[in-house]
Amino acid sequence: MADIPFISGAKKALELIDKRPNQRVTVFGPKFKQELAQQGITFGQKPQEFLGAYSARLLTDVVTDGTRAVWWALNHPNALADKAARGALGKAATKELGVLGTGLVMTAAVAPAIAASGAYDITNVGEMFRPKGFAQSYAEEGSEDRRQTSQPVPELFERFFLGRTGRPLAYEEAKKDIPGLTPERYGNFLKTYYQDKGFLGVLKATPENLQGVPEARLLGYPVTIPSVLGVAGGALAAGATARNIAGRGKLGKSIAAGLAGSFGGVLTGNVINEAIATANRPKLPTTTEYTQNVQ
Repeated sequence: MADIPFISGAKKALELIDKRPNQRVTVFGPKFKQELAQQGITFGQKPQEFLGAYSARLLTDVVTDGTRAVWWALNHPNALADKAARGALGKAATKELGVLGTGLVMTAAVAPAIAASGAYDITNVGEMFRPKGFAQSYAEEGSEDRRQTSQPVPELFERFFLGRTGRPLAYEEAKKDIPGLTPERYGNFLKTYYQDKGFLGVLKATPENLQGVPEARLLGYPVTIPSVLGVAGGALAAGATARNIAGRGKLGKSIAAGLAGSFGGVLTGNVINEAIATANRPKLPTTTEYTQNVQ
């Protein structure tokens, strides 16, 4: 039975990609088109194979953060997480898994941690994943509700490619997102957000963000305890599994281990955050103490 042209093109694309396992994959790379043409795959001659090849290239680009890494280089927390996951896998496991397989394992290992960074609210699909307490970058000018955007495409691009969270909402509006937000915490966060230059203008930290937990910002992108522990847990679990399991099942088990390790790290970080937030809350008198003081 002959191969389906689309699938055949995808297979050839993955073969070309796997020849250079340590090379960053981007769908915009001109050499890829030339390599396909050398094998007789062009849009004019074999459109279905050509589309299959670029579909595989695009998928690999997405799961390995190929194009986004051009923007981030190594000065973005997500790129550093990517590097940590790749280092934990090791060269041998990376070669065995292939570029796409490695990308899928790395994505599984860091995705829960990235979701826990505070840069996005993955449950807030209707508002382009706007994080709690922050306005949309493209809210309608003069709009009373800055949770809504007038330009969803640029909004998503800035949020996921540039890592921009938008500016904090006004206190009363932010409190609707975060009921426990106090004026003192809000004021302290704004002072850090706008006035603190941090270390060389690159890194700054606060003991309490709008949610009341510690947060660092690397070039404006939030880094939290759950996100750091999530990357560590996911990378270590995926790396150990990928290195120690051979043959069939290596990819699936490595993905499962990465997800489990990352979720475990995030949950541990959330417990630590809750303990810190509890310690930071003002100590109110008990009902008995209050009654005694009144009397």
